[in-house]
Amino acid sequence: MAAEIHSRPQSSRPILLSKVEGHQDVVSAALLIPKEDGVITASEDRTIRVWLKRDSGQYWPSIYHTMSSPCSAMAYHHDSRRIFVGQDNGAIMEFHISEDFNKMNFVKTYPAHQNRVSAVTFCLASEWVISTGHDKCISWMCTRSGSMLGRHYFTSWASCLQYDHETRHAFVGDYSGQITLLKLEQNTCSVITTLKGHEGSITSLWWDPVQRLLFSGASDHSIIMWDIGGRKGRTLLLQGHHDKVQAVCYIQLTRQLVSCSADGGIAVWNMDISREEAPQWLESDSCQKCEQPFFWNIKQMWDTKTLGLRQHHCRKCGQAVCGKCSTKRSSYPIMGFEFQVRVCDSCFESIKDEDRTSLATFHEGKHNISHMSMDISRGLMVTCGSDRIVKIWDMTPVVGCSLATGFSSR
Repeated sequence: MAAEIHSRPQSSRPILLSKVEGHQDVVSAALLIPKEDGVITASEDRTIRVWLKRDSGQYWPSIYHTMSSPCSAMAYHHDSRRIFVGQDNGAIMEFHISEDFNKMNFVKTYPAHQNRVSAVTFCLASEWVISTGHDKCISWMCTRSGSMLGRHYFTSWASCLQYDHETRHAFVGDYSGQITLLKLEQNTCSVITTLKGHEGSITSLWWDPVQRLLFSGASDHSIIMWDIGGRKGRTLLLQGHHDKVQAVCYIQLTRQLVSCSADGGIAVWNMDISREEAPQWLESDSCQKCEQPFFWNIKQMWDTKTLGLRQHHCRKCGQAVCGKCSTKRSSYPIMGFEFQVRVCDSCFESIKDEDRTSLATFHEGKHNISHMSMDISRGLMVTCGSDRIVKIWDMTPVVGCSLATGFSSR
């Protein structure tokens, strides 16, 4: 079914269609069931629930299954109706959901990790279940035999995972702020490269296999776009959130990026525009504008009989500058800075009014968002978090992509 592209007026905002309540603890993950008015949730209260919309418009759990350990991650494959649930004890359990979504049968348990499972994905083509955990490793297991195929260890907790099913490349974000690109083989793997650019732990990843772009969100409140296909490394830095970025989703059809943060912020970034890459910060022993020494430059301070100054950086040109030469603040959306950042005085003068026009829209989810998932074909989004509430959103007013079917607000 072809998608419809709609206009995106700036005043539009997500429409809250439904709230699903009833969990006793943090909701770790929530997924929309394709082509159904339904949601699957996994929670720290040890339950897996399938919620279906009744004629009354309310959501009621058609499946309520209690696990042996808190649920920390989940993957669902709709065509085969197989669900994989990662747990706090390191195990992954596979279930099969009936066609009417009223029954869930246990299939097998995978001893994937020695600690909390942070992410899980399923590849039907290879019959692999791939996961990351707080035991600092990625593991991949055979779903036919239930046996472990391979493991690879990192230096920090592995926090999130994306997988390219065609090329068998895995992207793993960790708590050190590093992203590792691995090529998985049947029993071994090879490290292709590591991506470094965040100043905080990686909290979310999204891989677009069409344009071969990787998006990463982190606890440093920023998002980085990595051009993997073009082998360019970091290409864009996006800063518009005021808390850690918990989830990202790139909509290839409309060239938009949707991101959610822990403070409830929902951002929709326009990526269908020529943007500028933020410069790498330059290092210098003295201000690159007035040449006054920085406080660690003992020799120049002694020679000039002056006190050293604190070092800053202009976000537009990347030069190392002192406070007197960078008294201005400005937004610069074309470089990803949606709120005011430090710029040197000369760069401030070069920024025109039109350069400050926002290239993203910001919305309030009104709850702590720890996980987000989108059904891009219907323009729907589900968010969940530590407030134990699951919210279903119609995102078509802001992303402009929907099918003529889907959830109704009635």
